[in-house]
Amino acid sequence: MSSASTVAGTADGGASGDLRRRLLAIPSLLCGMLSVQCGASLAKSLFPAFGPAGMVMMRTGFAAAALLILLRVTGSTIRLRGGRSAILRVLAYGASLAVMNLLFYESLVRLPLGIAVAVEFMGPLFLAVAGSRRLGDLLWAALAIGGLLLLLDPFGGHDPVDPVGLLFAAGAAAGWALYILTGRRLGQSVEGLAATALGMSVGALVALPFGAATISQALAHPALLLAAFGVAMLSSALPYPIEMMAMRRMSTRTFAVLMSLEPGLAAVIGLVLLHEALSLRGAVAVAMVVVASLGSALFDIPPPDTREPRPD
Repeated sequence: MSSASTVAGTADGGASGDLRRRLLAIPSLLCGMLSVQCGASLAKSLFPAFGPAGMVMMRTGFAAAALLILLRVTGSTIRLRGGRSAILRVLAYGASLAVMNLLFYESLVRLPLGIAVAVEFMGPLFLAVAGSRRLGDLLWAALAIGGLLLLLDPFGGHDPVDPVGLLFAAGAAAGWALYILTGRRLGQSVEGLAATALGMSVGALVALPFGAATISQALAHPALLLAAFGVAMLSSALPYPIEMMAMRRMSTRTFAVLMSLEPGLAAVIGLVLLHEALSLRGAVAVAMVVVASLGSALFDIPPPDTREPRPD
C-alpha cells in the first residue's frame, strides 16, 4: 500500500471512528436520562422510610463520596482559582444544588414523576429564553406557561393536581435556573468533575440538618441504606460522566433536543415503575412542556448547560 493510500485509509478510519462515537453518544445520553429517572423513582419509593429530606441527604452524601473517590482514582486534583471568591462560588453552587433537590423531592411526595419533572424543566427553559428579544421566541415560554396553567385545573375537572406540589416543583425550577447560573460562575474557578464533587459535598452538608433524623433508621436497615446508595449512583454518580461524554461528542443542539424529551421519559418511567398514570390533562400539559423545550432547542435559542450533576 502506498503512503498516500495509507493516509487515506487512516483518514477514512478516523472519520468512521468519529461517526461511530457520535452515534454511540445518542444511546449513551438516553441511558443517562433513563438512569436519572429510575433514580428518582427509586427515591420516591423510599420516601416512606426516609422522607424526601432524608433521601436528599443520603443521595448527595453518597454521590459526593463516589465523586471524590473517582477524582482520586483518575489522579485528578482540585485547584481553586480566585481565592475567597472561588470559595463563595462553591458554597453558592452547593447550596443551590441542595435546595433544588429538597424542593424537587418535596414535589414528588405530592405529584406524579412526569408532572414534577415537566414543571422543573421550566427553570432552564425560561433561562434560555430570558435573554431573547424576539417575539417568536416568547412562544415557547408561553406554551410552557400554558402547560402549567392547565395543571392548575382552570376548568374545574375531577382530577386536580396538588397545588402545593406544583409550588414545590416551581421552586425546584427556580432552583435549577439558579444552579445553572452558579455553576457557570464556579466554572471560572474550578472545572469539570472537581467542581461537581465540591458542589455535591457542600450540598450534602446543607442537606444534613434536614435529614439527620433519618440517620439512625438508615443504619438500622442496611437493605434500605443500600437502596439509598443506589439512588445516588443512578441519579448523580453514573449519569454525570455518561452524559458529559455524550455532550462532548454531539452538537449542542442535538444534545438539547434529546434532553427536551426527558419530561416525557419521566412520565413513562413513572407509569412503569410507580404505576402513576397521568390524566389526559396531565399528559397534555407534559407534552406542551416537551414541545416548548424542543422549540427552544431547534430555533436557535442557546440552551443553558444542564449537565452539572443532575438535579432530580
